[in-house]
Amino acid sequence: MSENFEELFRLFQEKKYKDLILLLEDKKDSKTSRSLNILAVSRLLNRRDTNSFQLALEEFKLAYLKEKNTKIGLEGLKNFVNTALSYYDFLKPYEDSSVCTKIFEEAISYFQEAKLTFGYDPSLISAIAKVFFKMNNLDKTLECYMSLFKKNDLNIKTFMSWIFLNNYKNNWTQDQFYNYSTLINNYIKKYSSFEEFPKTKLHNKKIRLGFLSGDLKRKHSVTYFFKSILLNYNKEKFEVILILNNKLEDETTDSFKKLVNKTINIFNIDDANALDLIRNEKIDVMFDLMGLTDQNRISLFGNRLAPIQISWLGYCNTTGLKQMDYIISDKNLILTNEEKFYSEKVIYLPQIWNCHCGLSIEKKFNPLPYSANKFITFGSFNNHSKINDEVVRTWSEILKNVVGSKLILKSSLKKDITRLKKIFENYNVLNSVVFLEVEKNFEDHLNLYSKIDIALDTFPYNGVTTSFEAIWMGVPVLTMKGFNFNSRCGESINKNIGLEELIALDKEDYILKAVELARNIEKLIILRKKLFNDISQSPLFDIRGYSKNFYASIEEIILKNAN
Repeated sequence: MSENFEELFRLFQEKKYKDLILLLEDKKDSKTSRSLNILAVSRLLNRRDTNSFQLALEEFKLAYLKEKNTKIGLEGLKNFVNTALSYYDFLKPYEDSSVCTKIFEEAISYFQEAKLTFGYDPSLISAIAKVFFKMNNLDKTLECYMSLFKKNDLNIKTFMSWIFLNNYKNNWTQDQFYNYSTLINNYIKKYSSFEEFPKTKLHNKKIRLGFLSGDLKRKHSVTYFFKSILLNYNKEKFEVILILNNKLEDETTDSFKKLVNKTINIFNIDDANALDLIRNEKIDVMFDLMGLTDQNRISLFGNRLAPIQISWLGYCNTTGLKQMDYIISDKNLILTNEEKFYSEKVIYLPQIWNCHCGLSIEKKFNPLPYSANKFITFGSFNNHSKINDEVVRTWSEILKNVVGSKLILKSSLKKDITRLKKIFENYNVLNSVVFLEVEKNFEDHLNLYSKIDIALDTFPYNGVTTSFEAIWMGVPVLTMKGFNFNSRCGESINKNIGLEELIALDKEDYILKAVELARNIEKLIILRKKLFNDISQSPLFDIRGYSKNFYASIEEIILKNAN
């Protein structure tokens, strides 16, 4: 049939996607790029399943290849890239995503080609940055974001992604984090109808604490730390309001609702209405548990939700936000002479900045795997984004120096490992590295720690939840000194359990310590027994002691601001 675009447009407006597909899917090769784009979009709007994604990807690709030099063709390429990203996210973490590797490689190849034809295109660069990130190529990801920044083409979401992703690299000093992060104030939309909150005396009989998070859902690491303060607070003195930014709520979300006085979900509420809704709660202290992480609502804090606003838990660096009054830390994370590189005033807790509520799995002693294997097994269950090129080089040197050793890697998030494998291969140690899929069952995930002799921390972005888990399961964690809050989490964890000996000064010392520990089996056995016997009483899991310190520090801040 000949293409009648008025008819196609009418059907599209009426959301008759099945009719559109029937009209357009025959003889694709004879279709124009515009028709192919309409067909593929209709296919995805009609049904999102594996077959629809794969057909739509082929149609978007053909739309680009047919008209490489036109804007319609360029739209086809953008659709191809964005659909590839959506398809990757659609696949379950434990499903084979190797098909996406080929698609991503095609997308990058077409991007390089289109760049020569069309030059700088911000929406295409923004999309391809996400492809590079999925493929664990952080340098290329940051290169894309920097080009957008230089052209002033970052929106608030991409700006925050750019800042956040730099935490994975050693390229920025903390003063650079501060200088760039403070630019976020330029991206915050101000609502003139909301006047600045005066920092005056409390207007409630009880202190009303508000906590905003989009992460209170199954398996999310934040839940284990946030729960520690909700299990132990004085209900005669405090009221707790939970502000959710969850698209979906589950049994974990429900369990948190039972621990607080009131819950509000603002996921489908725009900023203006959310501001009004939250301010009407007359909250005295509002906590942001998200910072610059995904699904945050930082703009709400930029318009001030409460007289006192505090950043805690979800993001271990400065938000840069003028309206964020405080950040919760400890003496190991931010040095006194570094406070000027954080836009927030620092609240120093006396021991550790957060505390894990413990795990439901039965705590039982796991003997050293070496005793049965007769070789050392290193391991890291950190998000693969934290495994940058320098981490791979360092770990590869350790494997070379510990004969017969293995390294088990498992990410908490789905990530393409093609590039990681190639880097390990370049160091001739790939055969010593075992990549595991994301576990469907959380207990199975925890039991994997029983296969590890020594856990290796990532740098500069340290593990937090993974380190707490490893230590709970009796596995010592080797970490390295850092230069800011984010890169010193491992230091604080090990200092709070009296294992300063497992804090390396630099990469060379990290390698040396790993090799020495791997060769000292008796010491490993002693460390494992020590962790099993002592860890429950340490600041890492002492929720009563932590809660006491946490609420005391909040009362002190309230008193200071009320005068």
